Amino acid sequence: MWHLITAPILLPMLTALVIMLPPVHYSPMRRRWVSMISSAVQLVLVVVLLLHVQQNGLLHYAIGNWQAPFGIILVADTLSMVLVCLTSFLALGAICYGSAGEDEKGSFFHPLFQFQVMGINGAFLTGDLFNLFVFFEVLLIASYALLIHAGGKNKTKAAVHYVVLNLTGSAIFLFSLAVLYGTLGTLNIVDMAQKVAVLPAEDLMLVKSGGLMLMIVFALKAAVLPLQFWLPATYSSASAPVAALFAVMTKIGIYALLRVYTTIFGADAGPLQGMAADWLLPAGLATIVLGAIGVISSHDFRKLVANLVLVSVGTLVAMVALHTELSAAAALYYTVHSTLVTAALFLIADLISNQRGKAADRLVSGRRVVQPILLGSLFMLAAMAVAGLPPLSGFIGKLMLLQAVTEPANRALLWAVILMCSLLVIVGLSRAGSTLFWRVSGGDASGDKAAPLQVFAVCWLLLASPLLVIFAGPLTELSQQAAAQLYDTDTAARAILGSAATEGDVP
Repeated sequence: MWHLITAPILLPMLTALVIMLPPVHYSPMRRRWVSMISSAVQLVLVVVLLLHVQQNGLLHYAIGNWQAPFGIILVADTLSMVLVCLTSFLALGAICYGSAGEDEKGSFFHPLFQFQVMGINGAFLTGDLFNLFVFFEVLLIASYALLIHAGGKNKTKAAVHYVVLNLTGSAIFLFSLAVLYGTLGTLNIVDMAQKVAVLPAEDLMLVKSGGLMLMIVFALKAAVLPLQFWLPATYSSASAPVAALFAVMTKIGIYALLRVYTTIFGADAGPLQGMAADWLLPAGLATIVLGAIGVISSHDFRKLVANLVLVSVGTLVAMVALHTELSAAAALYYTVHSTLVTAALFLIADLISNQRGKAADRLVSGRRVVQPILLGSLFMLAAMAVAGLPPLSGFIGKLMLLQAVTEPANRALLWAVILMCSLLVIVGLSRAGSTLFWRVSGGDASGDKAAPLQVFAVCWLLLASPLLVIFAGPLTELSQQAAAQLYDTDTAARAILGSAATEGDVP
């Protein structure tokens, strides 16, 4: 079980290498089967690891048997494993959709996709900030290549914009790591937390500067206002399976904010405790409002869905800013829900676009879709879920979010913003649905019917919404356990720093 922590990183990496070998690389069907089987196996393994962590507590793995804080440490707690499971579940749906024909537009789609999954899983599992930077760079390289997959002017323009901004963020990240390492002498997250707790007064401003630079980087990765302007164009120009996978990428920035500002700059950080809250709360609320305005003003469906991602990002950032176990648990449940539903909407947008002729996904009168009942039903289910209407998972998620706000001053503001913007989202989705399915003009329906594998992928992602409702009780308990582990920094420090990372020492 100890070595299983490396599976979410090593398995996609090895899969990518196998796909690039001649016996597999020159056969599109072999590439697809290897990629899909590997994704399914990965999902099974991470679920097993999650159950083990839930029952036995935190696991860590010292690469090369170099002990923390000197070596590279992978940490599997409930929070990181839930997000790795989310990534694996999403990746399986996206790779199935891509295997229906999208992967034929480039022979390296599957290896790049697997490297992307590797980077995402590594970012969730790493126990030190330098390797978080490394996995961020893996993400940047793979996502840039996936973004320009199949080419096109719009894709190239969005990709250049995306990579320039992220390279700037990487430079700031590296500079902040230099400041923090020069001051604290370590980049291991739990070790940094212990060093910050006894920080001398003369080093206070240096560490605060490094911490605020980290907040800028994570806010850029998460697309928080005013660093969100790259997201709508990038996500709307990407191919459907790539955009679906990108739905989880903003959550990496949210996770990094939650992990760093809870562990390193948490309750034991003295003067640096909660230093990001004053910035994150207004930024999160502004991002929600901006995303909701984008939803009702979008002229095409893909950009509408991209703005829904902004709404979820702002909501999660606001929860992180509250800095409580209750808000962290609510944020985790909402993360799973919003990621899978928005990913499904990207796939649905592509299916609609393929069946509307020249109108594509633009919110204008166009040809009737070939499969109105199927696509209309999928759209309605996804729209109800993402808008937070009962009885689907969005309703439970938003209820948890509202209940997590305990301070009266914050409650009035957050409730007003979340509820009003939810209304705007409902209006925007209603407008989009009526335009796409009821404003019909031109000739008869044309275009290709959705392939069975594409329908399976969409249903696979949408299946999560009713399952999150049916198993709301145990999943809520799981979220609460993850939040409790996150805030129990002493136990994590003893597990990672207090014992040798050998197989016999790990539960």
